[in-house]
Amino acid sequence: MDEIVKQALAKWPNVPDCYGWLGLDARGRWYIRDGATQFAGDFPSHKGTELHHEKLLEFIARNYDHDARGQWFFQNGPQRVYVELECTPWVWRVDPGGTIRSHTGQHASAARCLLDETGKVYLVTDLGVGLVHTQDVGCIAEQIEIGRWTPESVIESRLEDAYGYVRSPSRRQQMP
Repeated sequence: MDEIVKQALAKWPNVPDCYGWLGLDARGRWYIRDGATQFAGDFPSHKGTELHHEKLLEFIARNYDHDARGQWFFQNGPQRVYVELECTPWVWRVDPGGTIRSHTGQHASAARCLLDETGKVYLVTDLGVGLVHTQDVGCIAEQIEIGRWTPESVIESRLEDAYGYVRSPSRRQQMP
């Protein structure tokens, strides 16, 4: 977490949390979801505006984390902005040599490879579970062929509970 964010948290400890305004899609892209987008419906059906500002994306990446309930957020100064996830909290990029890095640029080591009923591939890493970017499935296939990983079957709808993350903190917030 950035030092300036830590200072803001100390200075303003009681800023309310923000829900529904930030989304992460299955390709590792961030979206701002204004009030009209949120009113139109849930993420990812109504994504909002994709963020392209390089410095903002870097700031989000450095301050992306999760709470004890498995809800992922971006710590924006003193305000915690909870993230709506299309799939998993991480989106993995895998190069032909098998090096793994997250959508935030962090390197990871995979312990397990998962394959769901629709053919999506996930890696369970030292950072947590994440979806393999669609463009990198070929690299994963090569790693499977050389014996680095053996895919295990998984049901997509069970991933959230099995790996302790929350896809929609805003929906959870609305529950009685």
